[in-house]
Amino acid sequence: MKHTIDFIFPIALFFVFASTALIVLLCSANIYQNVIDTSDHAFETSTTLAYITEKTRQNDTSLDHRISIETFDGNEALTISETINGTLYHTYIYEVNGELKELFIQNGVSASADFGTTILQIGHLEMKELSDGLFKFICTATNGTSDSIIISTRSSFN
Repeated sequence: MKHTIDFIFPIALFFVFASTALIVLLCSANIYQNVIDTSDHAFETSTTLAYITEKTRQNDTSLDHRISIETFDGNEALTISETINGTLYHTYIYEVNGELKELFIQNGVSASADFGTTILQIGHLEMKELSDGLFKFICTATNGTSDSIIISTRSSFN
């Protein structure tokens, strides 16, 4: 003789197991999404600052290269000036409309900030020249988190 409990207990146990599995799955998906978002925004700031550091170090070779922060088409720009075969060129690294851009151009040629090559999407980039050869860069990701770096050029002290 079978009781009702013999039928209800396995079904109730199945629903408890299924609901627990669903809750664990939803929590895991939420945690995974948070990790991905954090990683993406850390990528924005760390890649931007690493790129600026590398470009600065790459061009910090002699007094022939001048590294400064100037205004380019209404935007703050890390400006690397160098003479190649007697002609002065400028490399501008700047942020416009949430994009980190770079533009290499001959001195005296007019250009718009939109002409630059997009490196990556970022929230905002702030630049300060603290003193001669000492720069501070603050990169803000699209989610509002920020990171900063201070870079010193060696060639300005020779």
